[in-house]
Amino acid sequence: MDRLRQRADFLAVANGARVNSPAFVLQSRSRDDSGPIRIGFTVTKKNGNAPERNRIRRRLRELVKRLDPVSMQPHHDYVLVGRRDALSRDFTTMLDDLRIAFTKPARHTAKGPNKGPYEGQAKGRGPRLDPSPGPAASRKPD
Repeated sequence: MDRLRQRADFLAVANGARVNSPAFVLQSRSRDDSGPIRIGFTVTKKNGNAPERNRIRRRLRELVKRLDPVSMQPHHDYVLVGRRDALSRDFTTMLDDLRIAFTKPARHTAKGPNKGPYEGQAKGRGPRLDPSPGPAASRKPD
C-alpha cells in the first residue's frame, strides 16, 4: 500500500465516489493500471489548529494501519478526509466506521469542471439578486 502525495492525485480522487462518516469522509477512485492500492490523508484548516489537525491525521493513519488490506479494492486510490469529530470519537468506533465505509456501496458524485448548483453554470454564478431597485425606482415623484 502506497501513499498519495501529489495534488493532482488528490483532485482525481475527489471526483470519485464518497462515503460519509461522522469522523471522516472516504473518497475512492478506480485506476486503470495494475499499481498498488494508494491512500492519502487530508484535514482542512477549519478542523482546528495545526496540532489538532496533525492529531486527526495521525488517528486516520493508525486506522488504516490496523485495517486489513483485503477489505480495500485493488487498483484503487483512496483519500480519507478528516473531520473534527475524529478528535473525540472512540477509536474502535472509528475503526468499525472505516470497515463499514469500505464495504458500503459508495455514493458517486458527478462533478464536472464547472458544475455549480444550476446545470451548466460555473460555481458562484447563480441568478443575480441585485438589492438595488434600479434607475427608474431611484427617481423622486414630482
